[in-house]
Amino acid sequence: MSGSMNKRLSAGTTSALGAVADRLGTNFALVAPHAQDVVLCLFDEAGHETARHRMAGCENGVWHGYLAGAGPGTIYGYRVHGEHAPERGHRFNPAKLLLDPYAREILGVYRGQDEFGGDSPDDTGPIALKARVVDDDNGERQHHPPRTPLANTVLYEAHVKGMTRLHPAVPEALRGTYAGFAHPAVLDHLCKLGVTAVNLLPVHARADEARLQKMGLSNYWGYNSIGFFAAEPRYWSGRTGSSPASEFRGMVAALHARGIEVILDVVYNHTAETDELGPTLSLRGIDNALYYRLDPDNPARYENWTGCGNMLDLSRPRVLQLVMDSLRYWVQQMHVDGFRFDLATVLARDAHGFQPHSAFLAAVAQDPVLSRVKLIAEPWDIGPGGYQLGRFPPGWMEWNDRYRDDMRRFWVRGEGRPGDYARRFAASSDLFRHEHRSPLSSVNYITSHDGFTLHDLVSHDYKHNQANGEGNRDGHGHNLSWNCGVEGVSTDPEVMRLRGDLKRALLATLLFSQGTPMLLAGDEIGHSQRGNNNAYCQDNDTTWLDWQHADTGLLDYVARLIRLRAALPALRHDAWHEEDSGRAVDIAWLSTEGEPLQPAQWERETAMAIRLDEQHGRSCLLLVNRASAGRRFLLPDGEWQWQLSSADAGEPQVRLLAGEASVPARAVVLAVSMSNSSMSNSGILMSSGTMPDIM
Repeated sequence: MSGSMNKRLSAGTTSALGAVADRLGTNFALVAPHAQDVVLCLFDEAGHETARHRMAGCENGVWHGYLAGAGPGTIYGYRVHGEHAPERGHRFNPAKLLLDPYAREILGVYRGQDEFGGDSPDDTGPIALKARVVDDDNGERQHHPPRTPLANTVLYEAHVKGMTRLHPAVPEALRGTYAGFAHPAVLDHLCKLGVTAVNLLPVHARADEARLQKMGLSNYWGYNSIGFFAAEPRYWSGRTGSSPASEFRGMVAALHARGIEVILDVVYNHTAETDELGPTLSLRGIDNALYYRLDPDNPARYENWTGCGNMLDLSRPRVLQLVMDSLRYWVQQMHVDGFRFDLATVLARDAHGFQPHSAFLAAVAQDPVLSRVKLIAEPWDIGPGGYQLGRFPPGWMEWNDRYRDDMRRFWVRGEGRPGDYARRFAASSDLFRHEHRSPLSSVNYITSHDGFTLHDLVSHDYKHNQANGEGNRDGHGHNLSWNCGVEGVSTDPEVMRLRGDLKRALLATLLFSQGTPMLLAGDEIGHSQRGNNNAYCQDNDTTWLDWQHADTGLLDYVARLIRLRAALPALRHDAWHEEDSGRAVDIAWLSTEGEPLQPAQWERETAMAIRLDEQHGRSCLLLVNRASAGRRFLLPDGEWQWQLSSADAGEPQVRLLAGEASVPARAVVLAVSMSNSSMSNSGILMSSGTMPDIM
């Protein structure tokens, strides 16, 4: 170590947290109000510590110092001194080298070492994660995002690595990386499919749990963040861009050039330091009592409403600032178009539980940057009153698991009531129609990363999670799935036909429903995880998309669904079904005889017709038959053109219909009117007079 050990830095500023370089040096600022002293440690490229500098002082809880001559490329970490008294919530231990929460680039990989809450005297300097000073003024700020209207949005949930790790058209050196995701073969696929936004699973730098590493596994999904400003370095190819961040920006630019937005799944509810027996990597050692929500009866333990060992306390202004600064960074510097917040209810909790007008939600609503991007909540956690679907404020979308479950019941299990199907199809007004929220607030999905893939949903009665190392105890047991008669792989033509029919009916329902649809990457090509419904730790061909065996017919079918949604405004309008500002936008629910559904039919009918009108567009007629036999439908007056049947695995046979239509078993048929029309002139009774609670 050099002779500059414990030399005090010159006075810095507290106005910018983290490490901010200028032409002459770097300002370092760290929030640690309970600390007694903070030491900045410098390292060379080999990871050897070269110098230690005491921070110049502390103002308003922010330790600061300026190091002349230290510019971009400087590698650093902190040692924080203070009281080690877990019973009072303090876990300071200067033997632990700590990662800057504002680190823009992170070096090293946590290997599962040095657990037990940081109580040990072992020095972690040689093995700890370290930060590198970067130049944020990267000359890439001029950018033109697509700004896709929400009514036109189709989400596509994907994993950066899993999308391309097995893609034969992507060069081997780029597979599984940001550059691989930006490869023309992937962009062509997304454009052919017609999705407008990729919702990427977490790309914040992560640390895999020691428990998983001991089993040879990793936190593949990435819900174990340790750096809220740093792009995960494991997805950097090293072939393009000068850093993970640079390659990430290149990926975003490539997607934007094709008109595709980028939404990040972000995890601000907890960190990778887990519970009181977890490793001390960053916030725990910097100021445990500030950053985390501790058990009020035993501050040595953490509140754990995330199920991951700890939870950040966003009711504290400095913790809220950390999250807000991170979000703005990803919009302004990394050019993303929005966020999906994991366990978002945790972020909006105070001492009294979830609050729709919490400090976090209020801060986002007034922020001139964040209030203009797409915001999606996973509206639940495992804490008291943790299920808050429909309670987020205007401006937010929410994952609608009731849509998922009711549509699975209706199609896969054949058990759901038609009324439940209709309510979810019409954007779940029982959940979202308040405070001027739009039908687009409902993010509709059949499958997501968490659970069965679409193929597995119709191929397995039971989860098969043995590879996760938890004795098949993990993962949800209530999947509303059906194996169609054979558990897992089958070559029986009847079983394969039935599975195909159900997949196509579910996909048609998803893309034709009101609300914002979300597809799971791989569902369009028939990807299977072999029945694993909790594949968070499977960084292998369980989760990597199987392009070699892609179902190209299914891909073409999904692309047709999305094209039809884009071409027909009645399938994607942003108003609830009623007269709105003089524009006729309405819906009718009809029996197979062409008459309004009666109360008893809402409980037991297995087939219905849905007519959607748009004043300035063509009317759409959806003929829905979940029965195991075909049904005959009488059609409303007017000329109708058959556009698509979910029972048809090949090219649709577009044709005119003459007063009636035969709909195959377990199928959805879409027909469109031959001219623009409004139901106000059609003589059809509005649903608002027959089942008002759907609207």
